[in-house]
Amino acid sequence: MIRSLFAALALTFALALPAAAQAPKLPPNVDPQNAIIMETTKGPVIFVLRPDLAPQHAERIKTLAREGFYNNVPFHRVIEGFMAQTGDGQFGNGTGGSRYPNLPAEFSKVPFTRGTVGMARASSPNSANSQFFITFGDASFLNGQYTVIGQVVSGMENVDKLKRGEPVSNPDKIISMKVAADAK
Repeated sequence: MIRSLFAALALTFALALPAAAQAPKLPPNVDPQNAIIMETTKGPVIFVLRPDLAPQHAERIKTLAREGFYNNVPFHRVIEGFMAQTGDGQFGNGTGGSRYPNLPAEFSKVPFTRGTVGMARASSPNSANSQFFITFGDASFLNGQYTVIGQVVSGMENVDKLKRGEPVSNPDKIISMKVAADAK
């Protein structure tokens, strides 16, 4: 009797969860080993990493996601018509990185278009560490100067909803970020 009561309560609780609390489904033909599920304060965003273009950068994102580095990290710089930047799990304001060394540039000919995920860096091309950005539209002026690490395949409408600012006042955050293969 008690066991069936607990089962009924668990089912009721699961059905009452909002859609945003349930794990988003990967689009077809997406490799879960190279897909990132990012739950934000505006809803889920899924992007596919491109280890074929930037193997060291893709590996860094997966490593940091698996360590929980990105959980609760703000979108500290969100510029209308350009991009939303996040990934400073050290200070949350765009000045920090991770405990790992900076990465050498892995530039490619892949253009920065809507939903492209790129690695943020300082003035040195070899200074990318943990921060990344998602472009809102054409950002071809970045082509060949920043490392493309992936592409949003689901949830770009949630990126569009992020609060704007440079810096952002009371910013939206990454609630959690996981490699899809690790998500339960």
